[in-house]
Amino acid sequence: MSTLRDLVIVGGGPVGASLALALRDSSLSLTLLEARTDAADDDRRSLALSYGSRLILERLGTWDRISPVTSIETIHVSQRGGFGRALLRAADAGAPALGYVAPYGAVQRTLTHALHQYRELELVQGARAVRIDKQEDAALIHYEWNGQSKTIAGRLAVLSDGGALTFECAGQRTHDYHQTAVVANVSTDRPHRNRAFERFASVGPVALLPAGKGYALVWSTRPAAAEQLCNLDAGEFLEQLQAHFGDRAGNFISVEERATFPLSMRVAGAPKRERVVLLGNAAQTLHPVAGQGLNLGLRDAWELAEQILSQQQTLGNVAFCSAFQASRRGDRTASVLLTDTLVRGFSNDLAPLRWLRGCGLTMLDSLPPAKRGFIDRMMFGA
Repeated sequence: MSTLRDLVIVGGGPVGASLALALRDSSLSLTLLEARTDAADDDRRSLALSYGSRLILERLGTWDRISPVTSIETIHVSQRGGFGRALLRAADAGAPALGYVAPYGAVQRTLTHALHQYRELELVQGARAVRIDKQEDAALIHYEWNGQSKTIAGRLAVLSDGGALTFECAGQRTHDYHQTAVVANVSTDRPHRNRAFERFASVGPVALLPAGKGYALVWSTRPAAAEQLCNLDAGEFLEQLQAHFGDRAGNFISVEERATFPLSMRVAGAPKRERVVLLGNAAQTLHPVAGQGLNLGLRDAWELAEQILSQQQTLGNVAFCSAFQASRRGDRTASVLLTDTLVRGFSNDLAPLRWLRGCGLTMLDSLPPAKRGFIDRMMFGA
């Protein structure tokens, strides 16, 4: 017989960990299965956290422990080879910041440390979930741990990390953007003054996010070009970046920690398994443009925690899962549409579209209600 828990979370990344922490003051029995023994060591990315995500992490009691964190107070949006630009300011939204930049490792370590302080939580690290079956009024999760095959049953199973198990449970709609992100830490000869840049080009967008005294770079380009960029020596790489991005941020003077990530969109359908819901990368993996993916996942986790706390008697049944799916549909659909439209609409060099994009950026910059609505959407979702 398998152990019956109220909730089993598969995936201990920022989204799964946040869901567990949001439930720590409840009387529910929780188990979290995490495949990695240290989920922060091998990830060099910087995370762009919205102001709304900061509020969620503050409610979880973890925000003040994340370090280093750099605020984004202004975002400069432009397109390469075309007119038009928009300048988004935190002051336009009456917020202290539009968002924040923090190393993935710093966020993950803070959340994992908080999980270890949560004594009622059963945290199983090094556990790889391989299959989910139905068992009466529970989901039966099969996993491998320390070379052994184990099972655990939950009234509700939450998948928060992508992978083969997600595809088995829900199926996915995918789109390959034929772009690869080159991520690195770079510095310039000018202080960033907490300004981020999003510059669109026909091969993909380039983002510079203020991080410490320099920038976190996310340079989206064709896969072959990304490989070539990573093979250049530092001086040649900086020359290529300067020519591609221009001098808005000053002259690039150093680069370190280059890595690449293929870019695609994956959106899961409704779960095929009963008593299963999807969050984070299991529900959707988005292009990093506009920084929607993780922030959407954190909103998913917070909303699910609120529903769990208010509907404990019906936890995991068909009505419960359907209600959660319906409650998140609007925000998820809008985030996917926004991200996909930005990538497809700007990743080309067609003159008519370039002109329309310029008009759109100019209108966004010159119409305060439109700008405020766009900023609110980026910070808090739909």
